[in-house]
Amino acid sequence: QVQLVESGGGLVQSGGSLRLSCAASGNILSINTMDWYRQAPGKDRELVAHINSGGSTNYADSVKGRFIISRDNAKNTVYLQMNSLKPEDTAVYYCNAYLRDLQAVWRAYWGRGTQVTVSS
Repeated sequence: QVQLVESGGGLVQSGGSLRLSCAASGNILSINTMDWYRQAPGKDRELVAHINSGGSTNYADSVKGRFIISRDNAKNTVYLQMNSLKPEDTAVYYCNAYLRDLQAVWRAYWGRGTQVTVSS
């Protein structure tokens, strides 16, 4: 069994910062990519930031220069540092990891999400 658990969400004023964490645990052999997605009410889920096992990153245009994704491979944890937050960043943020479990099967796992609310 594999679990992804997000933490760090909350309510913050516009211009503020939050740091999200997502820890993967369970029967994990190795993790390839780790991503952050978000879904605002009435909108589709969108990719926010991506990091691969080598540390290469990609960001949605809407968060470039404000968000930073990083990972600690020893802890199977990915982080999202969110700065200069805007009301339009309000959403549920989900962690996604593409990993190989003890059965040597590669598959994608999702966390349950953490709410981020930015007030104006």
